[in-house]
Amino acid sequence: MGADVVLIEKSEMGGDCLNTGCVPSKALLAAAHVAQNMRESDRFGVKSTEPSVDWAQVNQHVHRVIAAIAPNDSVERFEGLGVQVIQAAARFVDEKTVEAGDVQIRAKYFVLATGSSAFVPPIEGIDQVSYFTNENIFENRDAVDHLIVIGGGPIGIELAQAHRRLGAKVTVMEVARLLMKDDPDLSSIVIEKLRDEGIAFYEGGRNLRIEKRDEGFSVHCEMDGDAVCVEGSHLLVATGRRANVNGLNLKAAGVSFSPRGVEVDSKLRTSNRQIFAIGDLVGPYQFTHMAAYQAGIVIRNMLFKLPAGVDYSAVPWVTYTDPELAHVGMSEADAKESGRDVRVLKWSFEENDRAQAEKRTEGMVKVVTEKNGRILGASIVGLHAGELIQPWILAISQKMKIGAMAGMIAPYPTLAEVNKRIAGSFYTEKLFSAGTKKLIRFLMRFS
Repeated sequence: MGADVVLIEKSEMGGDCLNTGCVPSKALLAAAHVAQNMRESDRFGVKSTEPSVDWAQVNQHVHRVIAAIAPNDSVERFEGLGVQVIQAAARFVDEKTVEAGDVQIRAKYFVLATGSSAFVPPIEGIDQVSYFTNENIFENRDAVDHLIVIGGGPIGIELAQAHRRLGAKVTVMEVARLLMKDDPDLSSIVIEKLRDEGIAFYEGGRNLRIEKRDEGFSVHCEMDGDAVCVEGSHLLVATGRRANVNGLNLKAAGVSFSPRGVEVDSKLRTSNRQIFAIGDLVGPYQFTHMAAYQAGIVIRNMLFKLPAGVDYSAVPWVTYTDPELAHVGMSEADAKESGRDVRVLKWSFEENDRAQAEKRTEGMVKVVTEKNGRILGASIVGLHAGELIQPWILAISQKMKIGAMAGMIAPYPTLAEVNKRIAGSFYTEKLFSAGTKKLIRFLMRFS
């Protein structure tokens, strides 16, 4: 758009999402899905078999996917677009100057997009054992015997299922509720499916402690007053993310921050109005797509001088387990706590003909509306939930009513019909009421 731009990156281009996050995890899950399809194909009359998994080859697949996408984020591409790229750690010298390596840059505006890193809690004994986080688990080329996952959020649950399907024994330990940010009606369907696949869960454990053994390690906790001990060969710590604020010398820049991130206003400006911040650094939603959305807000304010502010009413997220779990907008609990007069609609995948044909009926849609039909939130668990949630994202962002979804023509047979069917159920009570029947009998008297 004509501005002079310098991009500073101290690590790998593409950041967490490309190298240690979204991309490698989905590539690993894709391999795991293939393995599971081989086990379950007899459901369709196709002889099933236990897959032989070559972990080194799986690792190669993951890194081939990263390599295929990497050119989009490469130094060469950005330099070809006219961006000056400096590969070094950056720190502020003052409110208008950044130092990177042996270069100092004075600029009119700065954008902080330093992301987040895996948070490792101070669990007793953890310093005595080796462990994975999402930042190094995708370098593993060896077979995993028994993976113990500490943390029952999306990262932990996704990687637990991937490793289980690739042949590992898997145990997940969570001090709170599994998938606690999602609707429990829907998340319970995911957890039950994973239990059926052989993953063991310890939910609500207290006083975690790790003990090194001659071979592997053991994790100890207390469950309902009883002592629990689980022995494993590999450990994954997936207990959340922390904003990358250290080393930037933000005080010199006049930027207010805490260990949880950088403080910003609705325009994503920091306490230094010439410095913006986006992505995991500011939260409250640590997703790649939110960083992209926030970047658009910054561009409108910084380059076009438009008073654009963030709107988090239609933030979507997906947990890429099988079945997938997707959400946008307000949950049922949030809507009720806000004091709104709401209606909650539910529709099962068992009512969907395509789901029956695919033998994937373990799904459900839940939609929250106001009494007048305005859509407040939607959650979906089931096959391709991440794709099925997208019409609801549009509907909520545009403040649409449920009638728009009910009036949509959905091709048959598709999974997407669940969206139309649940929308239509909003009118079921009124449509088949005694008053409607009386009206129809009256109208039928006339030719």
